[in-house]
Amino acid sequence: MKTTILADRVLVIACLSAALGLVGCQKEGSAEKAGKEIDRAAEKAEQEIEQTTEKAEKKIEAAKESVTEKTETAGEYIDDSVITTKVKAAILNDPMLNASHIDVTTDKGVVKLSGTVDSEQSIGRAMEVTSSQKNVKSVITDLTVKSSTPSK
Repeated sequence: MKTTILADRVLVIACLSAALGLVGCQKEGSAEKAGKEIDRAAEKAEQEIEQTTEKAEKKIEAAKESVTEKTETAGEYIDDSVITTKVKAAILNDPMLNASHIDVTTDKGVVKLSGTVDSEQSIGRAMEVTSSQKNVKSVITDLTVKSSTPSK
């Protein structure tokens, strides 16, 4: 009888051990939970890094465009001032125009001449001299022929 009781106890202990072993396999241990949380955190961090990178790339692209636009505007301003200087020098060096009072302004390669000249031929010559300068896209004239009769 003692053997049967002992055998029953051993059997009960074996069954309990097996049941506990199965239950233990089904539940996640703290190491597995921690591993999964680390994986989730790493995935979230990776997504945030990708989003931040995309935002940074967009900002960099916008900054490049802004710098390019401002550089082009500055370049146009420099080109316009160079054109104006060259046109003024060409007018002063032209014997037909050097006595005239001609103002020169340039905006995006379009040169505007204003002031007074001695004759209609001088207007034509001023336009010719101006349009022959490098980077001049077009010429607008607001030149007038000054009257040769004295005012009363």
